[in-house]
Amino acid sequence: MRKILFVVAACIGMTACAEKENVQTTLYSQEMVEKVALESFLSNKREQRLATAHWDYVPGLVAVSVLQAWEQYSEKEQYYKVVKAYADYCLQGGDTVKVGESNIDDLAAGKIFFALYKEEMRKGNEADAQRYKECVTSLRNRLKYHHSRIAEGKPGAGGFFHKAIYPNQMWLDGLYMGPAMYAGWQALFGAELGEADNRESWDDIAHQFKTIHTYTYDPEKKLNYHAWSADPEDPNSFWARKEAPFPGCSPEFWGRGMGWYFAALVDVLEIMPKDHPDYQVLVHNVRQVAEGLALYQDPQAGSWYQLVQYNGTVTADGVGDTVEDRIYNVCDAPNYLESSASGMFTYAYLKGMRIDVLDKRLYEEVARRAYQGLLDNFIREDEEGKLSIIQSCASAGLGPAKDHSRTGTVNYYLCGKDVTITQNEGKAIGPFIMASLEYERLNK
Repeated sequence: MRKILFVVAACIGMTACAEKENVQTTLYSQEMVEKVALESFLSNKREQRLATAHWDYVPGLVAVSVLQAWEQYSEKEQYYKVVKAYADYCLQGGDTVKVGESNIDDLAAGKIFFALYKEEMRKGNEADAQRYKECVTSLRNRLKYHHSRIAEGKPGAGGFFHKAIYPNQMWLDGLYMGPAMYAGWQALFGAELGEADNRESWDDIAHQFKTIHTYTYDPEKKLNYHAWSADPEDPNSFWARKEAPFPGCSPEFWGRGMGWYFAALVDVLEIMPKDHPDYQVLVHNVRQVAEGLALYQDPQAGSWYQLVQYNGTVTADGVGDTVEDRIYNVCDAPNYLESSASGMFTYAYLKGMRIDVLDKRLYEEVARRAYQGLLDNFIREDEEGKLSIIQSCASAGLGPAKDHSRTGTVNYYLCGKDVTITQNEGKAIGPFIMASLEYERLNK
């Protein structure tokens, strides 16, 4: 009897191993890099090739994911060469260092320079390495010393404006764009400035995360509102709640907004000094985010919706939003499973477990179902082998005063003129590659 049980157990074990091997037969990180990211993707409704894309957070996100794929699969030297070509193409025109209004989105692509700097130094190409260092240092200094901040005397004083056209506003998106780049610079170069300056900068970085979490986290829903205004009476904050609870917050929980925030938290916690007094604060915050999002994962699909707290039965109301006697966002479109947010959440769960800030016992099954959900719900391959990632929200924002259509309501996120559904969008491609890399590590 024992022998029979042993054989059955062995067969079950071998079947499980075979299934695991089958899962890993296709390295989707490489498939997405080679079939989509390096060839063409959409950014701001334009089709682009990575090597000659414009300087922007969307090509930057794709480039960062391609660099991570190269770091994980070092034999794929072409990945590195394409990102280097992108950096050199942008630097040739001085595109990354133009002086303009405070815009936190403009900084995110600077993350590519960390890997480029280290690799060119390793190769002995100090001139290129120093050029990359100088550029990302200018981006970090622009953020730390010149970017507009919430003024003293207001709630959240010292928090970075999302953009100059959104005064006294912080959006979840911005944490991935600015402070995460700032943290990357501190981890690589901060020691050069001395202990006091380095500590002050990490205090500043942590302050951004603490501020956004303090004002946007809803402990009942266990989710973060998309944005918050320290001055909800400002005309540019017409969308903001004027009174408790959650004064200054936008009305809804937008998937990709939470995705940017969740990804920023794990990226910063990976490199933040563990002895910093706010390290555990950020760990607490990322655990709250992880706990909340797990509650809203679709149990059948494994993915998340555009509006996180609702399922697919929720629709826009068909009436629209009235702002100053004008009606906007009229349709009855349903809520939908959304690929960019689902990719970001999957990435953050997997990476959070790897860097030991999320409990594997709680979230491994969530992450595995999430990754399978990405493949089932969003990845499509045609007869010619062309790969696509579908069902991504093209864009979303709030205001400013000159655009009353961007109300932050259910109607807006499902019917807004800029909130169209698209495919092969860079904001979905990058997170899918990063999630795939983490999943492939987990199953190596």
